[in-house]
Amino acid sequence: MNLVRTAMLLAFMTALFMGVGYLIGGTGGMTIAFVVAAGMNLFSYWNADKMVLRMHRAREVDARSAPEFHGMVRELARSAGLPMPRVYVIDNPQPNAFATGRNPQNAAVAATTGLLDRLSYEEVAGVMAHELAHVQNRDTLTMTITATLAGAIAMLGNFALFFGGGRNGNNPLGFVGVLVAIIVAPLAAMLVQMAISRTREYAADRRGAEICGNPLWLADALRKIAGGGRQVVNEDAERNPATAHMFIINPLSGQRMDGLFSTHPATENRVAALEAMAAEAAAPAAG
Repeated sequence: MNLVRTAMLLAFMTALFMGVGYLIGGTGGMTIAFVVAAGMNLFSYWNADKMVLRMHRAREVDARSAPEFHGMVRELARSAGLPMPRVYVIDNPQPNAFATGRNPQNAAVAATTGLLDRLSYEEVAGVMAHELAHVQNRDTLTMTITATLAGAIAMLGNFALFFGGGRNGNNPLGFVGVLVAIIVAPLAAMLVQMAISRTREYAADRRGAEICGNPLWLADALRKIAGGGRQVVNEDAERNPATAHMFIINPLSGQRMDGLFSTHPATENRVAALEAMAAEAAAPAAG
């Protein structure tokens, strides 16, 4: 089912990319956009994880350079029945984390120094279990490729400012087409990102709580991360907003609403769901 959803997503994003090409350069522009999109889909499948890690200047760590963190991820992966992912640390004071990779055999998890410094061992374990849940649910390929294509669509929309407004006959809709390319196409790509992230975060929260063994670890972590995210600007994320949906909490400033333009569900709603899960688990014991 995930494979079908991923294929449908890639088809939609490719069609959107081609549509922007058509608005900029007519049939020729659409053809070029199709070739570029096909190449990007293939390239993203194999390399998007490396690109995202590089965007956020993540450095790989091992059992010698980060024994506690690396050991934690190893134990959580074993608990989840997953292969050991590559482990990265991002030198950034904002507490946050994400997972990437085309499949569980080629996955990577990354946490910021802000997360490792500000949260307790149990809270970090809750966060990394959430990220491993994304790996197990095979969300990482979809989320990573979407980030790559959404960024490309936004960039192509910007190109329309310079190449789409001429009266040389290549642009079939003239200035209206330019406006659509600049505003509507990137917005549509952003809405797809939001739909992907928002529907999958709750599932990853629940599975992550099962992996780490205590829903309240993740609930407490989400509260702290949300507070830290509002206080610390993540400059790398601000420069690469198309990757925002990959993080456990939106890393962009001013994005905490549970409305149409939020890439994540409201933290309060996620915490409430985890607390309800903990209460359900405690009820049989109490009885």
